[in-house]
Amino acid sequence: MLISVIVTTYNRPDALGAVVRALLDQTDPEFEVIIADDGSKQPTRNALESFASTPHAPGLKRLVHAWQPDDGFRASAARNLGVHAARGEYLVFLDGDCIPRPNYVQRHRELAERGFMVSGSRVLLSEQFTAELLNDTSPLPVHQRGLAYWLKQRLTGKTNKIVPLLQFPDTPMRHYRAVKWNRIKSCNLAIWRDDYAAVNGFDESFVGWGHEDADLVLRLARHGIRRKGGAFATEVFHLWHRENTRATESENRKRVEERMKTGVTQADIGLSAHPKAEDRIDAIVGS
Repeated sequence: MLISVIVTTYNRPDALGAVVRALLDQTDPEFEVIIADDGSKQPTRNALESFASTPHAPGLKRLVHAWQPDDGFRASAARNLGVHAARGEYLVFLDGDCIPRPNYVQRHRELAERGFMVSGSRVLLSEQFTAELLNDTSPLPVHQRGLAYWLKQRLTGKTNKIVPLLQFPDTPMRHYRAVKWNRIKSCNLAIWRDDYAAVNGFDESFVGWGHEDADLVLRLARHGIRRKGGAFATEVFHLWHRENTRATESENRKRVEERMKTGVTQADIGLSAHPKAEDRIDAIVGS
């Protein structure tokens, strides 16, 4: 089974570089990486092209740059474009400032189960620590560092938690009894491609920051897809960044709450809207 990791980014090539380096170091035997770019400028493209000649995991089949013009915050459209460019049966959504551990794709593969979406979680890093990591020239990259290292960072206040870095196997206890739309993070979320297509993906009519991921999860639930916990298996390290403006949060939240009262499963504008004339898809590694 080919897994497609869809990495959303916008004008943060330093963070994206750290994420891609970790993805090029995965233990999984068969995956691809699709960069879903919401209109970044040339430095992001340059950063990706620098990986063309970099040694990478034997399992990596492709590294693809899927770009759309910068027309405001359009994360939903970028993710749909990324899925359009992908070839995998199973989709893992990851943000371009969330560094995965070397077995990240492997653990998502182990947790993949028909009838379920898998919601992972993250370890938040401080502003100072993020700056240190992005300027670190150590031969041992951060994604390969062990629990003792992360314990030290927790004790010095550089992370918000480390306990979920302990890893536990897949069991039925990971199955949620009900799908709730809160506390879902699209920065670490896995969905079967055919389930994603069945609800027409993310809804691009949600513009600006907030709750487009909750809307997707609600529509998937109506389609019959249950939620499964990915904590203690798929943790990622979330680099610090200034929060995006939340001017649209209340409006988007209201839309989700209104949709909860309906039986809608389809995105108003979704995956089926791609390819668009302005979409640009280029292979960096593979073809």
